[in-house]
Amino acid sequence: MASSIPYAPIYHKTKATKQALKTQAMQRPTTRGTTGTTDTTATSSSNGSAAALNRRTSLSSFPSSRSLSTMSPHSRRPSRSPNPQPHAIDTNRTSDPNSNSKTPSSAPSSQHSSLSAPRKYNPDAHSRRKLRSQYPRGDTENHVEYILVASFDIDKGPVMEHQFPVAITGDEHMLAELMLPDQAHVRNQDWTIFFLHKDTSQEEEEAEEKEERRRRRQRRKDRAAGRLGPGDADSAQDAEDAELDGDTTAEDSDESEPEGGEGPPLIYVLNLVNTKQDKTAKRGAVPLLLLALEEYFKSPVPETLSSLYDAVNTMDLSLMPRLSLLERYLLQTSENKDLFVEKFEQMIQMRMAEDRGEAPADIIGLAESPQRRPDLTRNGTKAHIMAHSQYSVPRDTHEFETRVMYNGIPIPIKVPVAISPETVGDFSLIKLIQTFSEPHAKSPQPFTLHSHLTTSGPNTHPIIVLANALLTQKRIIFLGHNRPSGEVAEAVLAACALASGGILRGFTRHAFPYTDLSKIDDLLKVPGFIAGVTNPTFENHPEWWDVLCDLPSGRMKISTRIEPAPLTEGLANFMQQNPAYANAANAALSNIPVSGDPTGEQAFMSDVLRSVAARHGEAVIRSKWREWIIKFTRISAAFEESVYGASALYIGVDEVDSSNGSISGHGYVWGDDMSRLKEMAAGVSRIEGWRSTRSYFSYKQDLAQLYTFRPLKSLDLHHLHDRLRMTKLTPAASREIYVALSKYAHSYDEICQLLTVAPESHAGLFYIALGLFHKDKDTRIKVVDLLERISEHEAGRHWWKSLSRFEKLAYFRIKREAEAEMRSKMGEKNGMDDVPGMMVDRRIS
Repeated sequence: MASSIPYAPIYHKTKATKQALKTQAMQRPTTRGTTGTTDTTATSSSNGSAAALNRRTSLSSFPSSRSLSTMSPHSRRPSRSPNPQPHAIDTNRTSDPNSNSKTPSSAPSSQHSSLSAPRKYNPDAHSRRKLRSQYPRGDTENHVEYILVASFDIDKGPVMEHQFPVAITGDEHMLAELMLPDQAHVRNQDWTIFFLHKDTSQEEEEAEEKEERRRRRQRRKDRAAGRLGPGDADSAQDAEDAELDGDTTAEDSDESEPEGGEGPPLIYVLNLVNTKQDKTAKRGAVPLLLLALEEYFKSPVPETLSSLYDAVNTMDLSLMPRLSLLERYLLQTSENKDLFVEKFEQMIQMRMAEDRGEAPADIIGLAESPQRRPDLTRNGTKAHIMAHSQYSVPRDTHEFETRVMYNGIPIPIKVPVAISPETVGDFSLIKLIQTFSEPHAKSPQPFTLHSHLTTSGPNTHPIIVLANALLTQKRIIFLGHNRPSGEVAEAVLAACALASGGILRGFTRHAFPYTDLSKIDDLLKVPGFIAGVTNPTFENHPEWWDVLCDLPSGRMKISTRIEPAPLTEGLANFMQQNPAYANAANAALSNIPVSGDPTGEQAFMSDVLRSVAARHGEAVIRSKWREWIIKFTRISAAFEESVYGASALYIGVDEVDSSNGSISGHGYVWGDDMSRLKEMAAGVSRIEGWRSTRSYFSYKQDLAQLYTFRPLKSLDLHHLHDRLRMTKLTPAASREIYVALSKYAHSYDEICQLLTVAPESHAGLFYIALGLFHKDKDTRIKVVDLLERISEHEAGRHWWKSLSRFEKLAYFRIKREAEAEMRSKMGEKNGMDDVPGMMVDRRIS
């Protein structure tokens, strides 16, 4: 008698709540995913339209040939950078602390130090966007779109039993086969993850729908601007569409800020298998899925799946605020658990107002007001527990805390508030780094030389080799012989996040977290794949891969069959322009040890490993890799400008106006020209290898879109901050930078943009605050004014708190002196002997 092995795919997994139901979830790459280690998350489906649920779709585990051809451009030369006209800049903007734009606030201040900046309400310190939820109440979007149950029959093989609520695809055998990893019956638990790609007809349909929505929004904007009359033929239809689409102003629309994408959203599927020994079965094993699967065994009918489906999709995420691109960036790079806590408080205030039955106009007012209510409590605090509050502010604003009620059991869940498109699933960069760093540290083994990969010679750190392989689109295999397939899947997901850094994309769409020999023919058709396998046969076929990462041994190999790097136009031009650095440019192909650390890779990896050893946490390591990727892209842009005369990676203007000559310029900054040429020469092959990849092509597109949403378009804030940090400036040059920062960083979004170039993990406001000690008095006052605006900013106030006591003392001293001088002048003129601002004097004393 054949033994049937019931098997159910899931998206989320947990350690603390292992008795919880395991289900499959389909997710957008840009929406929330699993990040916690003790709680579960579930996210929304990529099949958002109701029409898609009424028919079987065509899906494949491999991308279509059309998408491969369109996403792998090989241009010989970058197009000359677009050079938009400078946007109008208000040169009369003042930094007067008594400006009419700032009004006192009666809100209670949160003082954690005697040197904390005074908290007063400034409308420019808060976003002008109406606060909205990521998942509004009443939204038709589901957290989980499908629940599948498959079984393995000894005689028939993988068999699909149920697809709920409708069939996801007509190719049931393909799905059932993907859901069962090799050797699942020999271990107690295993899991895999795989991605499904939609067919081209669905891509075209979704593109048409998106274009139609765009046209409707444009018509509404034209009508609001008076370009269309109210009697326009489409006005009635547009009014109905507006109700369906919600508020579609440029600053509130979901699509007002690009999130990137190479095609239709992927469908993410995570499968979990639990095994229980059964001697009556031919193979002696039957998977058993914890509590939920036990319920299914008792009643294997669609109604059992329906109860699970309803429980997960009724999870309330409506109090999770929607953040802008800059806000998400700041939250991802900060460890501060209170960052943007005001937005969570406002969301709760709005909900409490709804519960009290207040008028919609009053609720909208709450969405635009940062005032705090004294009755709000923090989740997990004594006050929250004693008050039995229905609503509470999260303990950590990086994660939204909610729960799912299943069979009367409340299952706690944490959902990341901000996540990058290439961040999928629950993985650990620390684990990936430790796996390949420890064997290399104990017994270094030289790599086979390849100019794209061994940028520091044969002893290049393995993690750098892996990052180079990902950036230059090599074929990468993670091999985990005799290891659970979940380990190789986790390594693949971590590698994608490593190379992306939250900046680049194009990795997960060509990633195969788990695959096997039966799919090798299709796999080899995909350029630059990242795949996880458990079959040792792959190691014996170096023609199948370029880099092999063996998880059990922690060793990497560069294939003997890898294609050599071609001599590109950029490499030839660089060596011709800089003959003294020709040998350095070819160092990756020589056995001569690289002198020094021209690329900075050794110092970077040492810093990362020190952080790992000091237990700094996953967020810190991810932030460091984000900065490494940003540095790489900026150096690549500088290389293109040096060699080709222009860069496709820079969109901006060279100078704001004729009076700001000292703050013109853009791009990465080196201490001197010799350092610049050394670092370019050491990385020229890697840069040229990246310039012909999917991620480079996508990054160019992203930069062009993001430029339109950048609040400060005429200044390269990163460049100016780097000059303060990296170079020895004259007092006149540094004065121009400080004055420019104070002059142009006023609004909420402008300060957000400034904070992105001065992350807390990289000294924060230290280099800006050095302006407090400038020899020019007017410059010192301008810096005080800038720091005051930052201290009032929702996010900036946390940057302010991390300033040293010495810098804060200088801030208050200069502010006190300026106020005293103002009092003296006003007293002489008007006979006044008191002006606002004396509170600072009293507090500092």
